[in-house]
Amino acid sequence: MRIRVVTKLLCLFGLLLLGCQAKVEQPEFSQSSQGPNPILPGYFADPTIKKFGDIYYIYATTDNEMLASGVPTVWYSKDFKNWYNYTMEVPSLESVNLRNFWAPDIIEGADGKYYLYFGNCQASCNIYGYVSDTPVGPWEKLNEDDTPVIAHHYPREGFPSLDVQFFKDDDGKIYGYWGTWVHYNGGYAVGELDTLSMAKMFNAKNIPLEETPEPFEAAYMMKKGSKYIFMYSGGSCHDETYNVRYAYSDSPYGPFVPGENNPILATNADGTVHGPGHHSVLEENGNYYIVYHKHDYPMTRGGLSRQVCVDELIFENDSTLKKVEPGASSILADISSEVPNNIALGVKTSASSSYHVQTKQLDYEYSSAHATDDHNATLWKAGNNSFPQDLTVDLGKVTNIKRVMTQFEFAGYYYQYKLEYSKDGKSWQVFADRSQNRTPGSPMIDDGDVNGRYVKLTILGTEKTGLFASVWNIKVYDSLFEVPLKTESKPSNEGPGIANQHKQLFGIDAKEINQSNIDSLKNRGSLGGSFIKKGNVKLTMDEEGIKAFKFSEGALELDQPVPKRLEWNGAFTVATWVKNPEIEKEGECLVAWCDRFRYGLANSYNAMHFNSGNYGSAAHLDGHFDMAFNQLPSANTWHYLVLTFDGVVEKMYVDGKLDNSQIMVLASQVENAKIRIGASDVGEHFSGYLASLKMYDYALDLDEITDLMKTSAPNSLMEK
Repeated sequence: MRIRVVTKLLCLFGLLLLGCQAKVEQPEFSQSSQGPNPILPGYFADPTIKKFGDIYYIYATTDNEMLASGVPTVWYSKDFKNWYNYTMEVPSLESVNLRNFWAPDIIEGADGKYYLYFGNCQASCNIYGYVSDTPVGPWEKLNEDDTPVIAHHYPREGFPSLDVQFFKDDDGKIYGYWGTWVHYNGGYAVGELDTLSMAKMFNAKNIPLEETPEPFEAAYMMKKGSKYIFMYSGGSCHDETYNVRYAYSDSPYGPFVPGENNPILATNADGTVHGPGHHSVLEENGNYYIVYHKHDYPMTRGGLSRQVCVDELIFENDSTLKKVEPGASSILADISSEVPNNIALGVKTSASSSYHVQTKQLDYEYSSAHATDDHNATLWKAGNNSFPQDLTVDLGKVTNIKRVMTQFEFAGYYYQYKLEYSKDGKSWQVFADRSQNRTPGSPMIDDGDVNGRYVKLTILGTEKTGLFASVWNIKVYDSLFEVPLKTESKPSNEGPGIANQHKQLFGIDAKEINQSNIDSLKNRGSLGGSFIKKGNVKLTMDEEGIKAFKFSEGALELDQPVPKRLEWNGAFTVATWVKNPEIEKEGECLVAWCDRFRYGLANSYNAMHFNSGNYGSAAHLDGHFDMAFNQLPSANTWHYLVLTFDGVVEKMYVDGKLDNSQIMVLASQVENAKIRIGASDVGEHFSGYLASLKMYDYALDLDEITDLMKTSAPNSLMEK
């Protein structure tokens, strides 16, 4: 499931970008139209489905964080409807603090132990192994010296070892299938696992590319009768081209014959299933179910905010799979549940605010009604990233309330909140107080025994800076029930996130500078301090007589630390008057404030640019996440450029008009970073004129941008 920065086809949901003209209608998501999908509340990818005893487990990549680099978690359920999340305890490597837990797989060994495997690319692209007495850990290393079970360059030089899936044959032999970017790397790999150690492979080889046409990653092997069915994902995981394909053979090593009806799972006509792939298969009572991920809606830029789905997989014969019909799965109808009815299902709601995405291409509201629709494709999101925010459900009558379960947007981060109840909606009493909570989980379960008609959830803060108060589902029960496992994730030592102060952080304005020496310039913002000249920066007049800084292999560096309220998903605005005589295809950094080397992962870095490339207006370390100009501003002309991010949507305005926008989740790393105007942390120098620049710790709206454009314009431009 890994990422390669190459040119891809335009994404169907790239309609979010302003280069397209048609307006996207908000689709109707319902259990009737989509079956149970998505089955998990949150962003998870590359799912491996297993059933140990009477409990289903889903091991997946935690998505929507720095190239899918979230914590290692597992979901479990007895009824395939009510899922519970747990953050597993996985020891790190000695050489590097693990951030990537990509595409996990798990095997129940002959010794009754459980063996967990996952890929990581922090110290080359390797697959590591762990062992535990239970399916949820705690886990111990198979190799204390951190030797990978499958190393980079195996079975051929340069081959990246990721995305392993193991298959146990009828004779007890266990085969592994792995590989990503295989269209560049000579085909998928297959080898046999040493079942004594469970920690090394042998007899490995590559499967010829012609046997698996149009491959990318995500191999999966299964057997039907005497036929070996090799399934895999093709296209790009970032867009609508991602799909599931298959080939078959009489041997686990091949040769394989491609299926004639490929792909069997692909983006559907209405886009409700978008970019499906990287799957596993569950066999239940002779029936087969494909468990895969698809993109969220509205689609987050880069395509790595994915959600897990399940659909029926039907064999026409032992070597032929039918095309999958998304939403047609009947698995829920066949599994009984001991969980009582959710008495909050479909009831009326109200909220302190709701976020509304409105661009030329998209009109979508994260309505409070989504919190009681019991659907994991929709969520309520507050109107901004301030706290507190509240959500109230009206149960319709006074009734007994014994349990409230809340599924917050990010299962791997904690939320601090309070639950209250009321009979009349005016007088409130506390049901549960988690205002100091530091334990993540989904759902968060709070029990009591009260009578009330209204339940109010007040969210007071989140673990990460800039995350919103947001809820997939809130459920209320009038009786208690057992959960499948008694697990609770460890409390976090981080956070809570820092709130913005609604202030200008820093600024410079050439027309206000009267000094001739600009080696040190006072910061005109709340951070204080001074900008120190580095390299070639001059205070001059351009040919139009406009006073400005002329940058040429130089920068202005603030002598104050980057504030914590800009870290992670923190909101911001950068507004600047600039003239770029010659617009290059890369570089041309106007301002940067993050440390790209802290993790080196997409969205951990932010910078504003003015070039003609894919990161023309905003850089995030990966072409799938960067933002280009929709219409490149003209060269050698003064322009007012404004980059904003409110915690959900990043926008670029040119001369007071919206040029481009994209839905984003950031993970900005600001510790030890420097604020630089005219350059980034690796140079990328701006080569032009800059009359003024200001940065704020919140997102300005269009009216504020218009007013600021007028008041900050250089004198001669004001007259125009």
